[in-house]
Amino acid sequence: MPTNALQVASTGLEAQGHRMQVIANNLANVATTGFKRDRANFATLAYQDARVAGQRSSAQTAYATGLNLGTGVALQSTSQIVTQGTLNMTDQAYDLALDGNGYFQVERPDGQLAYTRAGNFALTADGQLVTQQGFAVQPSITVPEGATGVSIAPDGTVTAIMPNQAEPSELGQLQVANFTNPAGLRAIGDNFLLETAASGPAQLAAGGEQGRGNIRQGMLEGSNVNIVEELVAMIECQRAYEINSKMVSAVDEMLQNANQTL
Repeated sequence: MPTNALQVASTGLEAQGHRMQVIANNLANVATTGFKRDRANFATLAYQDARVAGQRSSAQTAYATGLNLGTGVALQSTSQIVTQGTLNMTDQAYDLALDGNGYFQVERPDGQLAYTRAGNFALTADGQLVTQQGFAVQPSITVPEGATGVSIAPDGTVTAIMPNQAEPSELGQLQVANFTNPAGLRAIGDNFLLETAASGPAQLAAGGEQGRGNIRQGMLEGSNVNIVEELVAMIECQRAYEINSKMVSAVDEMLQNANQTL
């Protein structure tokens, strides 16, 4: 029995270690543009059924309760919390934020599409709108040389005033991607997410349509990490780790007493 308790305590240590890693990552990205915090989800491991409730205890009676011994806990999954972050004014023409649901779509060098909430975009030497890594925003937007007064409407329509023209010309329209299950997207780093079977396919539309957020020019979305909440979770995790450590020590003492006695 003490040996089994030692194994259970070890699963608690491992699980709380993983939870602390999730919390640490949230706090590390407190200033990351468009970052969405993660939450660790836990599940009990399989139970050992020494006696099943309802099992016959005699010819005329049955056990009212069972005898089930738990074997510990494990990290089941991590969930991305997709609540809106604070919108911060930057007054930069190519800084974009989504005020509501959805993601910007970009094309990676291998041709694969990725999705992001980080709208700190820039222009290449050819005038193409790209991410900080140089990945092209989709649909592709190119600002001609000499264009001024670039404006991006809430629905994603991009206009600019061309040389020798008084009226603005339309350069294209950005689209906002939405997913049936945004929590099912796979994070790959660099603020990018990939579509998975769990997220469902990307559904594209203009900003503000069918529940999608409006595009805000000259603004960036901050991280949705709440430092106070993460610190509270960190303290709770630390205490849980300490309790499991004490359980290991207690079981070790029990084993020592058993060895000395026997």
